[in-house]
Amino acid sequence: MNPGSNTYIAFEGDSCIASGDLRTVARAAKQTLDRHQEASVLVFDGETSGPIDINFRGTAEDVLERLPDIAGAPAAAEDAPVLTPRGPGRPKLGVVAREVTLLPRHWEWLAQQRGGPSVALRKLVDEARRANKEKDRIRHAQEAAYRFIAAMGENKPHYEEVARALFAGDAERFEAWTASWPADVRDHARRLATAAFKGAAEDAAG
Repeated sequence: MNPGSNTYIAFEGDSCIASGDLRTVARAAKQTLDRHQEASVLVFDGETSGPIDINFRGTAEDVLERLPDIAGAPAAAEDAPVLTPRGPGRPKLGVVAREVTLLPRHWEWLAQQRGGPSVALRKLVDEARRANKEKDRIRHAQEAAYRFIAAMGENKPHYEEVARALFAGDAERFEAWTASWPADVRDHARRLATAAFKGAAEDAAG
């Protein structure tokens, strides 16, 4: 499975029982729990690797009906009213007003910029995003991999060494320290870490 915003993965203990869209994964998890009431099942978001809470009470249909629309539940009717944010900002352009706290010297500098404080701040944010795009991508990949490792590997051998290798960008040591882990946990952890290691290698080469 390639982690992504529309993919999920479920584990019963150390075994992967399903991966795919949330409805498919939730159904498989519910079936497992119905067969084994004492089973320990965790479902992870494929993009962030954070564990997600699913209410498994009732029948499989009950479980699926409670899932959010983004997981494949029926979409809202086309004639449903669209709510538009009110208040400061320019909602039609996607501009949202939020509080920013700065020192007087910062406000003074911003006021002197062409277009005023709002335009200057947006330019600064865009420049920072461009400058740190690759570093942010690596950090997000590391954090996603670590969430899964922390949830599934904390009691596994060499857990601390695995975490250190992840954040050090050391793919070889990461692979070595996870070699003794259960196959499904090991393989998924390695898949998640691949993006972080690839980005770190490219960043170092650049």
